[in-house]
Amino acid sequence: MSVTLTPVWDLDTIFPGGSDSKEYREHVQQIREDITLLSQQVTHINLSSINLDEWAKLFINLEKLQKEFREASAFVSCLSAQDVKDEQANLLVAERSDLLAEMEGLTTLIDQKVAGVPEKEWEELISTPELKELDFVLREKRDKAQKQLSKEVEMLKNDLSVDGYHAWNQMYGTIVGKMNVELEEDGEIKAYSVGQAANKANHPDRKNRKYVFDQMSKAWKKDADLISQTLNHLAGFRLQTYKHYGWDNVLKEPLEKNRMKQETLDAMWGTIERNKHHFVKYLDRKAELLELDKLSVYDIGAPIGKKEEKKSYSDGAAFIVNHFAKFSPKMADFAQMAFEKNWIEAEDRPGKRPGGFCTSFPNSEQTRIFMTYSGTSSNIATLAHELGHAYHQHVMNDVNGLNQRYAMNVAETASTFAEMIVADASVQSAATKEEKRSQLEVKIQRSIAFFMNIHARFLFETRFYEERKKGMVSVDRLNQLMVEAQKEAYCDRLDEYDPNFWASKMHFHITGVPFYNFPYTFGYLFSLGIYKHAQEKGGSFEDDYIALLRDTGRMSVEELAQKHLHVDLTKDGFWEEAISLCVEDVETFLQL
Repeated sequence: MSVTLTPVWDLDTIFPGGSDSKEYREHVQQIREDITLLSQQVTHINLSSINLDEWAKLFINLEKLQKEFREASAFVSCLSAQDVKDEQANLLVAERSDLLAEMEGLTTLIDQKVAGVPEKEWEELISTPELKELDFVLREKRDKAQKQLSKEVEMLKNDLSVDGYHAWNQMYGTIVGKMNVELEEDGEIKAYSVGQAANKANHPDRKNRKYVFDQMSKAWKKDADLISQTLNHLAGFRLQTYKHYGWDNVLKEPLEKNRMKQETLDAMWGTIERNKHHFVKYLDRKAELLELDKLSVYDIGAPIGKKEEKKSYSDGAAFIVNHFAKFSPKMADFAQMAFEKNWIEAEDRPGKRPGGFCTSFPNSEQTRIFMTYSGTSSNIATLAHELGHAYHQHVMNDVNGLNQRYAMNVAETASTFAEMIVADASVQSAATKEEKRSQLEVKIQRSIAFFMNIHARFLFETRFYEERKKGMVSVDRLNQLMVEAQKEAYCDRLDEYDPNFWASKMHFHITGVPFYNFPYTFGYLFSLGIYKHAQEKGGSFEDDYIALLRDTGRMSVEELAQKHLHVDLTKDGFWEEAISLCVEDVETFLQL
């Protein structure tokens, strides 16, 4: 890839005109009309006389409508992320919530009909050629519907969630979008967005790192009272819903959404906890290298060698494509296409929201990636991560749309697998001992993130929800819960922690996915297991990997692992093998 790439995405190929797009308005109008037509179709279905053709047509129309909505929703996500001050885009976000409520209302109608079909007729229905490929998702839909409250109550909940549940998530986005972090540089005070400031957090100079950390902490403290309101009320809505469903375990919904058993989650965390002592050795050794008694939270990502050489966006893209090609030519070709067609928004500029994401346009069969690129190894890893998400959707474009809705944990598998390819290739191609040590540390940093940082999030959120059942949780208590979780997750190996992390981590405030934490760790370790399997199979694994990805939306994670890897995720064996790759990295690092 020798051309100079532009790090700004092209949204006009989806809907021209940005937040004022006429084509987008027409598309939304079409969605509303299709919701009305499908609602009428559902209402007229007679459960006493099952018409197979009528049901088949219903699910064909539902697939079409869901793709239309995902297309619109992805476009709005892109608009609101690229410019947090775009007021029209913010209005579209609010409109999307209304549209989502209509979609959820329609889904409730369909689910109630599905639940009402007599068992004998149901088995006959889903065995028809037109619906056989949807067996898993339709059974899942029926099972969920049979546990729901009455149609009227479910519809009311969906309507109230627009200005309640989802509104708190939007409020959080508004608060963060207006935040500035003030940093003094060359004798001048400059205001940076949260995303821009985060890119300065791993400076080689510790005084600089601490200064950035303190300034970011100051910014989060300033709005902590507002953010505590968004978190408390969002959680309160969730807990009230659980109470009416009769659920005591706050993990019930996230486990069901991730199509995952509690035994699998327990086996994963248990394996990590048994192996944490290896990673504690790494933290202690890094403290020695940095001439510290103990690391602080802002030291974890600090470089240990020479000043890191930054790569231009074009060079970073070439690096990723070249390393993808060593594992999967098809994946490399896809990544090159995404770069050349400007599917990626990576420009380092103010006004963007923090973080990174990948979103899909199923009708256009395109994806878009969002991040802020400043040339670091971490940025390249993030870019590879999001390209993994994009490739996952790419290989599923011709799969029935109802079978494309894979859970977050397997979504994070494809992304972390892509990261692993680049990270491992970087270590293997290192020309010097110091370069190898540096690249190994990049890999180990990811293990620390998934085994300790994510574990802290999981512990915090589990304990926060238990306390929230008793009432509102104060800012001081949120800070205390966060530090306690971090101390446990990092085996009390740090000198200073981040009490404001509950406020600064967007994932705690997302309404669509409760417990937006453990799926990352699952995806990381699951991808390592796949990677080890790929190494054993050699060049023949590319098509096997694609087959696994194409199945991610139509079976549980336990079934997926059994079918494609022949392993039992509820047992420790798979997880021990996966984590052994990470332990090898630490041992090699310590030897170096």
